[in-house]
Amino acid sequence: MTRRRGRQLDDALLEAAWEELISGSYAAFTVEAVAHRARTSRHVLYRRWPTRGALALAAIHQHDLRNARATPDTGSLRDDVIELLQHANDNRQRMAAIISMHVGTYYHETGTTPSDLREALLSHQAAHMDTIIRRATERGEIDPARVSPRIVSLPHDLFRHEVIMTLRPVPSSTIIEIVNEVFLPLITGRLPVAKPPA
Repeated sequence: MTRRRGRQLDDALLEAAWEELISGSYAAFTVEAVAHRARTSRHVLYRRWPTRGALALAAIHQHDLRNARATPDTGSLRDDVIELLQHANDNRQRMAAIISMHVGTYYHETGTTPSDLREALLSHQAAHMDTIIRRATERGEIDPARVSPRIVSLPHDLFRHEVIMTLRPVPSSTIIEIVNEVFLPLITGRLPVAKPPA
């Protein structure tokens, strides 16, 4: 068997860590279990990631790199945001891993807060939304005066709330409601079109 080295070894270790994290929860996530799954020693892991918290974060970042997608560019603010949320829905294992860190002992071990974890793991979502908002503003869909960090983050905040509260995939109809009935009226100043009576 060829000995793994360098980037190939790191990738294999992080893949094992990811599989371990999503197979159980952060509470059950141990360096020993990852080492066993990766067929290596704890020492090899500890040389790279000094704590299980650092290893879990690195595994999620590696998963993000493998599953990265370009920012949606449909030509429509509404469709871009819906597509972004649908991608998050398709990648629910990542959200489940983050939730398990929320309910585990991650914060006590690392001395961090949920805000710190959000910044470490969700900043790429903000970058996608910033690009979507900039393009929509350039197309004249948005009045820049209405743009605020709270409103821009709202679609993902509501999406995460649904995932956390139900622990299930978010229905497409709910994603569309978040965008059509909450986000778009706030960011554009235009009320949603009333549905015709049945």
